[in-house]
Parts: sequence; structure tokens; C-alpha cells
Amino acid sequence: MRKTHLFLAACFAATLTACGQSADSPETSEEQAAAEGEYERGPHNGRMLRDGDFAIEVTVFEDGVPPEYRLYAYRDNEPVDPETVRARVMITRLDGEKTTFEFEPEQDYLRGQGVLVEPHSFDVVVVASEGDNTHRWAFESYEGRVTISDEAARAAGIRTETVGPQQVGETVEIIGRVELDPSGSAEVGAKFPGTVMSLHANLGDRVARGALLARVESSSSLQTYPIYAPISGVITQRNTNIGDIADSGPMFVISDPSRTVATFPIFPRDIERVRPGQSVLIRGLEGQRAQGSRIRDFLPLAEVSSQAVTARAPLPNRDGFWRPGMAVRGLVSVDQRRVPLAVRTDAIQQFRDFRVVFAKIGETYEVRMLELGQEGPEWTEVLSGIDAGTVYASENSYVIKADIEKSGASHDH
Repeated sequence: MRKTHLFLAACFAATLTACGQSADSPETSEEQAAAEGEYERGPHNGRMLRDGDFAIEVTVFEDGVPPEYRLYAYRDNEPVDPETVRARVMITRLDGEKTTFEFEPEQDYLRGQGVLVEPHSFDVVVVASEGDNTHRWAFESYEGRVTISDEAARAAGIRTETVGPQQVGETVEIIGRVELDPSGSAEVGAKFPGTVMSLHANLGDRVARGALLARVESSSSLQTYPIYAPISGVITQRNTNIGDIADSGPMFVISDPSRTVATFPIFPRDIERVRPGQSVLIRGLEGQRAQGSRIRDFLPLAEVSSQAVTARAPLPNRDGFWRPGMAVRGLVSVDQRRVPLAVRTDAIQQFRDFRVVFAKIGETYEVRMLELGQEGPEWTEVLSGIDAGTVYASENSYVIKADIEKSGASHDH
């Protein structure tokens, strides 16, 4: 069964215009607006373009072949012999690139001479002639495209870089877990031994630096003094109650949840390849979230039974996604080679069946489907799908993907 694919509805208000021209007056046209984001579908599930009693159905066919245009002609809703119709389709992409497709009759349709390269996102002009009449239509057909002002992009943390040559590393996979960074924690104890008179913070409370935690009556002076939080964070331990004697042990432990580390046991087989300073891409065991870091240090002692040494990598956690105890996978870059094209590994997103980045032109971002080579923690080699010199979203690109999915600017397959 022949598989056809629709031309895409526009991500925002899409305008479909239809004009009829005679051979004697090619300059004149009559425009007809279609409903926003909607269009009539033909017998082959394609986009119907009408001009009086003549119509063209535009489809994209990709069943076992690279995507190609196929056009079906109708008069009074009855098929027209493709031998009697001449047609061409002109597309203009976001970056201004223009491509014209000529057509040849084949069976009951007109077949486009050329491959329709992804992404299928462009402004389209269709021209069809039969006899002395020429018909012309123009419409927007966008996918994976969204406009975000530079101000809004900055507020969302979107950053850009330019595609070009980079050093890409061979990787070693390691499995570890998320822990609170010890340097982001503080133990809070009594200044002078004494009785705990009052408590003002509980386990799990978020406190600001300088917040009152407790009051203690000194055993020597019998004066009550306050105990304040030395840092902002969350109370992860409370080791005292009212009436207890506060001594040298910590009464509270405060930890900053935005300061986490990933810890990885490095086993003897990899200990000579993994070193401090090497880049590591950290992912959850499930999902697409990924974050780049570097091996900061190793704990001084090996685990006796496994002989593994623990490596630690900072894992900034501003949005609270990483929770202590979560299992994570790390890809450590252990060998480097220079490649002509690479993008930030963190920038790559899953879009339909493709791995993509989002090119930036003006204030518009548009998907670029990539063929990837060697993947490293920081950079991933690009074999095709984007040109050198292209500006793309290198940080927080998931914000762009979410906006595109909300707008409905996806390929109608």
C-alpha cells in the first residue's frame, strides 16, 4: 500500500493562498486564505490546493525511498492524466536556501526529481500548468521551528555556539550515584556546653544563612546564647532535642542541595585510563537529561574487597533535578582526536526518530537532524546534517524542544 505523508501545518498562523493565472496575464492572482494551521486533505492524505475546478494534491512519499514529492492532479475532483500537467515546487528554507523541484509523469502522479532533505520546514510555492492555464499556490510548511526573543532566551539560560572543529574523546562508561557535596555542608554545634533551651529548625527545613536554629544555656555562665545557620541550605540532620546537653558533637547538619557530586567507583581495569581533569558526561539511568562535568579528584583509599577507587565529579544542581542517592551513568573522555565538525553533547536532543540540535537564525530556532560519529562527554562528532559556521543552541536546548512540542510544530507522519 502506498504510503504518503502530509505537508506540514505551520507552527503558528499558516496562510495558504491560491491563485489562478491565465497564460495571457501571469501577473494577476486571486488569493484565498485557509484556516489557521489547517488544510484540506486529499484522497492520498496530502494537502489539497484548489483553484476553481482544478486541484493539486501535494504529498511526500518515503516508503523505502528517500523523501520525494508526489503530486496528483484533479479536475472536478476527478483524476487528471499527469501527462497533461506540468509542475514545479519551489521551497525556501529559514536560512534563505532555495530549491526547485521539477516533475515527471509516472503512473497516476507527477514524481519530484530530487530528494526532499530534512527538516521539512520551509515556505512553499507550487506552480502547475495544464493547457493554457497556469495555477499558483503559496503556503508555509514548518516543523521543528519556534521563535524566542533574545531576551527570553537569555532568561531561560539558552546559550549558543558555532559548529566547527573540536577535540572528541574516546569514552569509558562508569556507573555511580549522586551525593551531596561535602564542601557544601556544614556541621553546627554549641559554642559552649550547655542545655538546649529551644529549637527553631527541624529536619528537612530549608534555612537561610543567619537563621536562628536553637538557643543553649551555657553550663558555666548560665547565660542563654543563640545558634545561627552558617550557610543556606536544608537541615539534613538534627541530632538534639530540647533538654539535651549540647557538647562537642554537631547539633545540626546543613547541606546545600544545589551542590551535589557524582561519585563513581573506578575498578582496576580502568584505573590507568581515568584521571582527574578528564571530562565526563553524566546521565540518569533513564531519560534524556545529561550534564557535562570533569573528574575533580579521587578519594585516597581503595575499597578493600573490590579494589575500586572512588572518583568524584561536581554536579551543579540549580533546578534540583539530581537527588542524592540517584544512580547515574558517566561517559569519561579518555582519548582525544580532532574532528572537522562537532557540537556540544549536552545540546543534542531527541526529536521524532532523530538526534538533533537547534540552529539559530535571527531569533528563530529550527531543528537540524544529525548523523553523528564519535560521542564524547563534552563534544560529539557530526558527520552530516548541519554546516560549519552554523550557530546553534548549546545550553538548555531542551527549553526550545519543549516550546516546539507545545506549539505543535511537528512533522505529520
